[in-house]
Amino acid sequence: MSQLNSLLNITKTKKSRLEEVDFDNLQFGKNYADHMMYCDYIDGEWQKPVIAPYGPMSFEPSVKVFHYGQAVFEGMKAFKDDHDDVWLFRPEDNLNRINISSKRMAIPEFPKEYFMESLKTLMQLDKDWVKKGQGNSLYIRPFAIATEAGVSASESNQYRFMIITCPAKAYYSKPVKVLIAQDYSRSADGGVGYAKAAGNYGAQFYPTKLAKEKGLDQIIWTDANTHQYMEEAGTMNIFFRINDKLVTAPTNDRILDGITRKSIIQLAQDEGLDVEIDRVEVKRIIDAAKSGELKEIFGAGTAATIVGVEGFEYDGQYYELPVMEDSYGAHFKKRLQDIQYNRAEDPHGWRFKI
Repeated sequence: MSQLNSLLNITKTKKSRLEEVDFDNLQFGKNYADHMMYCDYIDGEWQKPVIAPYGPMSFEPSVKVFHYGQAVFEGMKAFKDDHDDVWLFRPEDNLNRINISSKRMAIPEFPKEYFMESLKTLMQLDKDWVKKGQGNSLYIRPFAIATEAGVSASESNQYRFMIITCPAKAYYSKPVKVLIAQDYSRSADGGVGYAKAAGNYGAQFYPTKLAKEKGLDQIIWTDANTHQYMEEAGTMNIFFRINDKLVTAPTNDRILDGITRKSIIQLAQDEGLDVEIDRVEVKRIIDAAKSGELKEIFGAGTAATIVGVEGFEYDGQYYELPVMEDSYGAHFKKRLQDIQYNRAEDPHGWRFKI
């Protein structure tokens, strides 16, 4: 272990649960690795982080996260290369983003040295949970919740920051069908759309349930004011290929600053592709679909990396997209994963070796 382990209190599990897991038939988010980290914020400061065996925790029914939703989270992955080395992908960006989310939700920011040392220690302890091979990874879920007991409507004065991990395979096994939102909204100006606040996702479930009842998989969210501009897709950022131009919406206080998103933009610009970062009008996409100029749509996020869109519904009409042999989605998914699995050069220094 690192010499910085003096920063942590570590209790190792007495018996690994690895043998209980069928790694060939994983269901995302159902199996968790042997260890977790937690760190409490008490009396105005973060205490010493604790690494302990994964297991239940006890909280009073009155803790404020249950009543006022002070909760934020992140999504990350660890990858194992062919030499059994474990790598993280842009971890400091995840720390920066969860601290931005925390600030918006009045949660104290988490110290960088605690975060990085906890990640490294967890990865070292649970290295065998990171499996080699294409599509395999260890999904990492940092999160922070309000833990002060009391139902008064005010911010908490106590918090718990945690990291749990679970083995994962590909999140989507095939392209998805999506609904362009016309009634429901994901976020609004001045709100918390740019933060990974738990409530953002809870509010999406009902409209997504309605879309699934129509035979669709996800929703492309549009702006709350007019529903005329594309914003995000489900829990992912969204990209459009119009002829050979790659188009995506700019980040703002409604759209998450996706790490996969900005990695794709950088790789596309490296290759000299025409990348347009601007508001994407629904009408423009509909017209491009009708004229044949819309070649593909794909979502980008940590869990899925990149998932293609098979077709979309808008105003009661379904538009099927062509199958592209040279799709940008497949190309950039391979480019990203080659970097993540240490199969290619990392010109921007995104990999972090454990």
